[in-house]
Amino acid sequence: MIRIRLDDATVARTRIAVSPLWEIQTGFWLLHRNPDDLPWPYTDWARHARRVLAGLPRTAPVRVYLASGPPLPDFLSPVPPSATPGLTEEVAALRDTPVEVVRAQLARQWPDGVPDWLRPYADDPVPALHRLADDLLGWWDAALAPWWPAMRAALDEEVLHRAHALATAGPDALLADLHERAHWERGVLSLDKPWDYDLAAADRRLLLIPLIFSGGGLACSTDHPEVIAVSYPARGAALLAGGPAGAPASGTDRLALLLGRGRATVLRALVRPATTAGLAAALGLAPSTVSEHLAALVAAGVVQRRRVGRRVLYGLEPAGNALLGLLCGEPVRASA
Repeated sequence: MIRIRLDDATVARTRIAVSPLWEIQTGFWLLHRNPDDLPWPYTDWARHARRVLAGLPRTAPVRVYLASGPPLPDFLSPVPPSATPGLTEEVAALRDTPVEVVRAQLARQWPDGVPDWLRPYADDPVPALHRLADDLLGWWDAALAPWWPAMRAALDEEVLHRAHALATAGPDALLADLHERAHWERGVLSLDKPWDYDLAAADRRLLLIPLIFSGGGLACSTDHPEVIAVSYPARGAALLAGGPAGAPASGTDRLALLLGRGRATVLRALVRPATTAGLAAALGLAPSTVSEHLAALVAAGVVQRRRVGRRVLYGLEPAGNALLGLLCGEPVRASA
């Protein structure tokens, strides 16, 4: 169990950010932990990623993320420099990692000697980081860019939902509902892990990073002098497979028989609050089609709409939640 003891000032500075670079790293962890096919919804992406990986030389710098799986030194996945960075911005931060930071992290994590797969970063950090940065950009273009627009839409929905919760209910409520493997008791955030580690964080900032490629796991980064970063599974990983698993066939889908296939699909997707654009990207539907379905579902009283800043977020009404439970075989708990 990892226990992060947070003072009031750190909790009050809780923020949320997305990170393409952290998605790359956790994607590699999924490949490393699952040498055979990954389970749904990662299967199709993993097969594509392994084809790309097979074409890379054994000395490709990006393979550092496959060398051992976690834990990796924090400089290989720096804290996002802004709330919504592009990969180029994150890679620039990685290139600019001070040599003394690299060597301090390696010495602290491997006091008896750096393993061979990290030797370039110990011997000559600057060119090693530059080679890795270039390789990350190439990997992204080949292995992740085709999926990123839908992933980014799902992550934007997650950030919007969590930011609304943070603004209306405060950081305590947000942390208490972060994930089933994250436990919040006032002042202590515990993450289910197979090892014990205690950390006290005073007068810092807590940064939450939702990840599509988390695979249900949690991670944290603690070496930044001002930030404690904790990643958690974002809802919406199903978009990697182009939709929900095991959807009923049209002839046996009672919800589709009642509402029509399109509206049933939209209603199911709203167990995770979303905007029109986010639903369209995740479901592969035209925004105008999604908008039409949403208007009908709102008029029927099974979907609610609320404005969050400049955007409109849709979610299930209790009647919509009950409808899913009655017609889809098991109760569904709608997100607030």
